[in-house]
Amino acid sequence: MVKIIGYGEDSFTLWALKQRVSKILEEFRDKTAPSECLIFYRPSFGRCSRKNSSVFGEFDAIIVSLKNIYLIESKWDNLSEFKKDELVLRDEQTLRHQIFSWYLTHWNKEYSGHWENFIEKHRDNFKFDGKTMAQKGSLLATNLEYIITKTIEYCKTITYDNIKNMLLFFYDSKKKSKLPIEINSTFTMIPIDYSEETEGNFVTLFEEHDAQ
Repeated sequence: MVKIIGYGEDSFTLWALKQRVSKILEEFRDKTAPSECLIFYRPSFGRCSRKNSSVFGEFDAIIVSLKNIYLIESKWDNLSEFKKDELVLRDEQTLRHQIFSWYLTHWNKEYSGHWENFIEKHRDNFKFDGKTMAQKGSLLATNLEYIITKTIEYCKTITYDNIKNMLLFFYDSKKKSKLPIEINSTFTMIPIDYSEETEGNFVTLFEEHDAQ
């Protein structure tokens, strides 16, 4: 038997992507079947969001449905009593959502394989303080083009209106954790109770029994 067990925020995120996508879609009245979604787990656009650079960090996940694109940040109660009324993401986290949304809404198929043309056409419209566009041939440009291209294959129409900023908040309903009342105004919080899924503070990510 193969069994993979994980701990912490990243593991809860991966578990939710395997088991709770339908709940996430329901929050937005998105009728796309989970099997029809494309999911990126921890897609990287640079290790951190440094100033005076083109990198802007990594999402915890991106879910692409036939209707919307969900850009996901994850937080958890750390298996303790979460008592805060407010959970506000840092500026570099919200900036990540703004920059990636810009790339998504300004890209089209004519730029495929021609990143330099994309830069030439839109350089003056890329207005994020201290940030520059990804340069041709860079790992960032390669990652962006791949993810954007795959996203367009699943979600044919992309506008700012169907790009959704999401905060997954993992909590234990059997303990004294409570949900934050206030989050960033441009985000939608999706609470996910993991209390029935953990054993010894760990969650099972994969389990496969050997064939007899």
